[in-house]
Amino acid sequence: MRKPLLLLLTLLASSAAISQIALSPDRKMATVEKLVETFYAGDIDTTKMVDEGIRAMLKTLDPHSTYTTPEETKDLNEPLQGNFSGIGIQFQMLNDTLYVIQTISGGPSERVGLLAGDRIIEANDSMISGVKRKNSDIQKILRGPKGTEANIKVKRGSSPELINFRIIRDDIPIYSVDAAYMASPGTGYIRISRFAEDTPREVEEAIKRLRAEGMENLIIDLQSNGGGYLQSAVMLAEMFLDPGSLIVFTDGDRIDSQHYYSRGGALMPDGRIVVMVDQYSASASEILSGAIQDNDRGLVVGRRTFGKGLVQRPFPFPDGSMIRLTVSRYHTPSGRCIQKPYTPGETEDYSLDLKDRYDSGEYYCADSVKLDRSKPYLTLRNGRTVYGGGGIMPDRFVAVDTTQWTPYYRDLMAKGIYNRYAVQYVDSHRAELKELYPTETGFIEGFHITPSMVDDIVKMGTDDGVELNSEQLATSQPLICRIVKGIIGRDLFEQSTYFRIVNPAEPIYSTALELIEDPAAYEELLK
Repeated sequence: MRKPLLLLLTLLASSAAISQIALSPDRKMATVEKLVETFYAGDIDTTKMVDEGIRAMLKTLDPHSTYTTPEETKDLNEPLQGNFSGIGIQFQMLNDTLYVIQTISGGPSERVGLLAGDRIIEANDSMISGVKRKNSDIQKILRGPKGTEANIKVKRGSSPELINFRIIRDDIPIYSVDAAYMASPGTGYIRISRFAEDTPREVEEAIKRLRAEGMENLIIDLQSNGGGYLQSAVMLAEMFLDPGSLIVFTDGDRIDSQHYYSRGGALMPDGRIVVMVDQYSASASEILSGAIQDNDRGLVVGRRTFGKGLVQRPFPFPDGSMIRLTVSRYHTPSGRCIQKPYTPGETEDYSLDLKDRYDSGEYYCADSVKLDRSKPYLTLRNGRTVYGGGGIMPDRFVAVDTTQWTPYYRDLMAKGIYNRYAVQYVDSHRAELKELYPTETGFIEGFHITPSMVDDIVKMGTDDGVELNSEQLATSQPLICRIVKGIIGRDLFEQSTYFRIVNPAEPIYSTALELIEDPAAYEELLK
């Protein structure tokens, strides 16, 4: 009888204590954790319980305050820190076979003789090909600390013999500049995929190279660029703005506001600039495009950007986990708040914003864009009217072009047919293609997707369950051929090759090039 009595007294004492502690919100979570550990009937994963509790707490604040576990934090920071340690290849998993698309120039795989088109069968006694694995699982096998060994077995061509490679892992750079080339005589093009630590250096090198090739004007492509480091965006803006120009400022309820100005020494102080953006351009992309627009330094072309203008400050924990807490808001030089409206705690509505824009017709008609016209802002040099309400509204709107999009094209894309076909085609014809097209320009001008190749693409789709629709194929065939040629070119040469092939038919690119090469139209929009 004594044990039940003691338990009853313990519960009563706990209930009395809880009634007092409940008045103190800062102690509630610790109390709940202690109660679970003391009385819960099942197994307890304390780490998971705390992690989920922190996530739920932050979710009540805003859409961008987040908590990440040690592993998630590492994955989050790696692309922005600019490098990781591994064997140095670009790969693609097709039909349970891992193909080497390219070796990183100067990297450990190139040094030991691994070639594009090789198929990695095994790595460190783990089967790679013939086993369904996610890309993230393959990366964990191939990556590792600098100086460690990766022993891989490779199948090359039609030879039945596997080749053994011993590769010493090394630091592998992650590049931010996907493409940099001369779009036309006098006009350069640079595509930036993220704002990482090394992005300013990469862009500076690209500008210097293009200037040496005769570049006077520049198209900066920030489409689908989700952002990154604020400082990288500031440093890029400084390359184009006069000394003392305001780039961005932040304000918060509990920390002092900060203003970021150009310190001078612009790399490209003159010449026309056009920035390409779309609905997926966010954060640092919006800082750069907003700084260019508000200082009347250039034009922004495309569609309204995402509207991510909340500043997150990282708070790391000793175990490697981290909280990224919103501490302030970004404002463009004219004073516009970049952040789109949101309701605290309503993350689902926030995530559906892009779908709502599509449903409202915003991607097709500039008049459907919801701007806050109650409070106009003025650009700093020419006094042009610009509006807030979330994101950066371009100076020249460009609608989504769906004339060649069909369900058949979409279904082939969803099945990965274009990539699979291109990789297999290059694997079978690499030597022949290299002999016929020794240069990138020769390939772009001379190579064409033939009708028999289209038939092979259709058959690959049919074999994978995509039923042929002849009418939709006829509509989408130019787009399909362009995409497949771009992928083949990328696999033979470099990432820039893909964009040199597909860009000329892209409406935002075409509009940007048209404006930058028409000084009168360019200046008219800047007035």
